[in-house]
Amino acid sequence: MARKEPGFAERLQAAAKAKQAQLEKMRETALANAPQSAERQAEQVEAARARDARIAERKAANKAAADLREAERAAEQARQAQAAAEEKARKEAERVAKAEADAALKKDQKARRDAKYAARKARQR
Repeated sequence: MARKEPGFAERLQAAAKAKQAQLEKMRETALANAPQSAERQAEQVEAARARDARIAERKAANKAAADLREAERAAEQARQAQAAAEEKARKEAERVAKAEADAALKKDQKARRDAKYAARKARQR
């Protein structure tokens, strides 16, 4: 009776041989690519340094722009506060002027009334 299927031990052995062959193939490829690998790694390190430098420049530019926006915002708030203070002072001056004008008008009206009263009293005598 011929066996068509390999047994467990034979399959295990075949898998081990296949793994060993793959490992040898990888070692040969790695040894053949060793100089290229060093060059590639150097290029990758250089690219990473350049990328880090660009990122740092971008962060610095963003920080400077944010600082500028903050300074502009603070200047605008100061300008608005100054305008509000000027408006308040103008309204207060208008109120005082109106109060003075009202007082002068009332004083004038009282003087006219008193003059009329005095004239009436003078006619009665």
